[in-house]
Amino acid sequence: MGLAIPGFVNAHSHTFQRALRGRSEGEDFWGWRDAMFAEAARITPERVRDEYAATYREMRTAGYVAVGEFHYLGPAEARAALAAGGEAGVQVVVLYTAYARGGLLRFRQESVTAFLREVEALRSEGASVGLAPHSVRACPPEWLAEIGRYASEEDLVLHVHADEQPREIEECLAEHGVRPIELLARCGCLGPRTTIVHATHASEAELDLLADAGARVCVCPTTEASLGDGFVPVAELCARDLGVCIGSDSNVRIDPLEELRELEGIGRRQQGRRNVISTSALLCFGSDEGCAALGLDGVADVEIDLAHPSLRGVDEADVFHALVFGCSGDVFAGAGTAQ
Repeated sequence: MGLAIPGFVNAHSHTFQRALRGRSEGEDFWGWRDAMFAEAARITPERVRDEYAATYREMRTAGYVAVGEFHYLGPAEARAALAAGGEAGVQVVVLYTAYARGGLLRFRQESVTAFLREVEALRSEGASVGLAPHSVRACPPEWLAEIGRYASEEDLVLHVHADEQPREIEECLAEHGVRPIELLARCGCLGPRTTIVHATHASEAELDLLADAGARVCVCPTTEASLGDGFVPVAELCARDLGVCIGSDSNVRIDPLEELRELEGIGRRQQGRRNVISTSALLCFGSDEGCAALGLDGVADVEIDLAHPSLRGVDEADVFHALVFGCSGDVFAGAGTAQ
């Protein structure tokens, strides 16, 4: 016996980072990043096709039916990711990443014009594509302004990492005199199709900018815990009625219910009370808000296995509460079948 609900949307994934799960390199985010760079240097289109297909199948089994692939490994690898999604039965939106400086050479484009040419080539082939200036570390203001203009003119979603780490904020203040989200606002990158990834250390003023622009935040609690990023400001997001979606990010864990449960758990620990975010709102974060973040009109359903041991003895009226707070992704019946 099953119950169909809208499938979950993984709005932020670096799928190649799945290979780093269980490894402990680096005492902090910046040390871990060195290990991530080493892994990224080894990636080929063939590895993307094989390893992403396997990971996307894991996502599908766990209830994710669409994924935003925040991709900075190159255009051939982007095409391989799209093929892997088709093989696994997961809808892939390539969040094609602009990288002007820093990182590895393979991440970078020679100019913002070259970046947009790569985006247009993917779009001309029918790919679902969003724009993703990696961060204010990787993209200078003139790149951000041009990407923001193009996203607005072409009605494309725009995703960007911001306020994940205190050092990132300190460096932005030193270079530009403002915080990351303030710089994004100055450069025309905030709007209703903008998603800020993390916002872990966003200030009240920055969150006000997001609310005024109608932007949303993608939270990635299992990765933010793994990397020691900090705690997303749950009460502040809720007070501003900001749209929130979820992502598996580094893919140390692949389970939308765990992401939602941890988000609510952070809010409870911060405020010292229960029921900070309603169950219906959490499920909306997991599906509807993810669709909006990726520019999707809708996604396939998944089926809850009501006979699953995790739901044994649960009253019908409590199924959704038990789903979020007592189940893992294996509660979805037949979710691993490619469509």
